[in-house]
Amino acid sequence: MSRGTKRRRPQSRQTPQQTQRAAPAKRRSLLYVGAAAAVLVMAGIVALTVFSSGGGRGDQPSAGLPDTPDYHSLLVDPSDPQKLVLGTHTGLYVSSDGGRHWRFDTLSGDDAMNLARPGGDTVWLAGHDVFKKSIDGGATWSDVRPAGLPSLDIHGFAVDPRNPSVLYAAVAGQGLFRSSDGGRVFSLASAQVGGGVMALAVLRDGSILAGDMQQGLLESPDGGASWQQRLRAQLMGLAVNPSDPNRLLATGRGIALSTDGGRTWRSVLDLADGAGPVAWSQSNPKLAYAVGLNKTFYRSDDGGKSWHVVRGY
Repeated sequence: MSRGTKRRRPQSRQTPQQTQRAAPAKRRSLLYVGAAAAVLVMAGIVALTVFSSGGGRGDQPSAGLPDTPDYHSLLVDPSDPQKLVLGTHTGLYVSSDGGRHWRFDTLSGDDAMNLARPGGDTVWLAGHDVFKKSIDGGATWSDVRPAGLPSLDIHGFAVDPRNPSVLYAAVAGQGLFRSSDGGRVFSLASAQVGGGVMALAVLRDGSILAGDMQQGLLESPDGGASWQQRLRAQLMGLAVNPSDPNRLLATGRGIALSTDGGRTWRSVLDLADGAGPVAWSQSNPKLAYAVGLNKTFYRSDDGGKSWHVVRGY
């Protein structure tokens, strides 16, 4: 993919009320079960949807997902699963009712491609030419200007769950970079993987999962020195369950679930327009949310096995 941007395609403005709950058993599968030999290629999910610009801070909440360019990232409050943060091309939106209503919050103009909250009140934000950190749960933000990164065009970002000082940043067109000092200095972890990565996650055993737009879903057990292909698929999002590290969600041409740490996958929701940001609830690990690129917000209450539309009223 081209450096620092995504191809966009026009899309009809479908409302949540027009989208029916999927019946995965009757639909075309998103992903075939398999590991490195998987052969499915999910096409067309190179770009996120383009919408009109959102409002400013303090706007009244509006029903359904906000009208804003590009839904990029999603974060669930660690203590309240109804409180959500949505990262977009133009800043952060928040919901206090599980995604039924949203309002613009802060960071107008910042492209929030990645949000990560490794623990406590620390929150990371990384994206197109933006790298920020909050130490008060997102109330205030400061710029991060580390040494060692070739640019701040960070398309993928993840924190090692074993050590919050270990960060990984996938820099567009460059590779995967690692910091062991909380983001002050980064060094190259892999030049072969990272430049096309849009989805990044670190498992509790230290393995790195990288959704590369050209190479598929890759796994490294050794900090990026070597990689194995787990799935040939274009992915937009990855999420690791907070209580069961073997339970993973991946988004691309819909939503897929793995219960064995990413070695095998099955489709749980097939979406013609695709899906983007996906996140688990830490306080309720059976609960997960995902953003459909048809401007529809989805929720699972059974550990990612089934999904239904969150309707804004």
